[in-house]
Amino acid sequence: MRVRVVRIGNSKGIRIPKAVLDELGFDGELELVIRAGKVVLSRARRPREGWDRAFAAMARRGDDRLVHGEQLGASGWARKEWAW
Repeated sequence: MRVRVVRIGNSKGIRIPKAVLDELGFDGELELVIRAGKVVLSRARRPREGWDRAFAAMARRGDDRLVHGEQLGASGWARKEWAW
C-alpha cells in the first residue's frame, strides 16, 4: 500500500486508513521507532504492563526471593543501637 506524505500544520505526516488501524487494534497513542531505516508503529504500552505475568513466572521458577536474603527492615545496627 502506498501513502502520500502530506502537510499537517507546520509538520508532515501520513494518513493511515481506518481499516488498517482497526485490523491492528491501534487507537489512541502509539509508539514510533526507527529500525534499520524503517518506521515501526506499535501499540503504546502501559506502565508496568506484563509485570503480573513476569512475577507469576518468577514465583513458578522460585526466583522471587529477596536479593539480600530474608532480612527486611532495620539493619543490625538499628536493631541493637536504636531505641524503638
